[in-house]
Amino acid sequence: MFDWMTDPNIWASLLTLTLLEIILGIDNVIFLSIISGYLPKEQQPRARQIGLIMALAMRVALLGSITWIISLTNPIFSVFGHEVSWRDIILGAGGLFLIYKGTDEIHHEVEHDDAEREGTSQKVHTFMGVIVQIAILDMVFSLDSVITAVGMADHLPVMIAAVVIAIIIMMVAAEPTAAFIERHPTIKMLALSFLLLVGASLVADALHFHIPRGYLYFAIAFSMSVEILNMIVRKKKKTAG
Repeated sequence: MFDWMTDPNIWASLLTLTLLEIILGIDNVIFLSIISGYLPKEQQPRARQIGLIMALAMRVALLGSITWIISLTNPIFSVFGHEVSWRDIILGAGGLFLIYKGTDEIHHEVEHDDAEREGTSQKVHTFMGVIVQIAILDMVFSLDSVITAVGMADHLPVMIAAVVIAIIIMMVAAEPTAAFIERHPTIKMLALSFLLLVGASLVADALHFHIPRGYLYFAIAFSMSVEILNMIVRKKKKTAG
């Protein structure tokens, strides 16, 4: 009954899929950190926890409906010879939403400086409004994550275990990530730019133009590294001055 526990292929599959789920969850954590940051301090941790719990519930529910998930990739109609599936529609809509949110938040960050100088009020987010936005993106990220899991593993328990481990790690990382982004406005701007890139890649994926996520993660990692070096230099100059 427990022969699978001694199968090295199962463990290799679990490790590989867990790492992939963590990588795919980076954009989820960044979006959670940014959007929850507009709530009062005491509500932010709760919003992030609810968001990640919803992400876990959606992923497990989708994994329990593998047949239905696979059917989402089947074409439902075609436009000018281009076949469109429900997966394409969901990813495309989610990508457009990410582009809209990223642009809107960047606009707010830029305009916020002028608003502070003029003494006007900040942009207001309600707790329920934040949860709704998180739920929308959770659905898109979950679909992408689950389709990847189905394509890489053959055993449902392995897929569920990988998703659960990844979400737990994301829960641990969410608070430090949110605090770091909140302390450093330039990092926040880079994170918002990253969400724009992810949104564009989802739209491209919906149009069957696949952009490897590795390129996006490398670009943002390089930009973050440069900015962290700039932060270190600025800190040294401030200390020396």
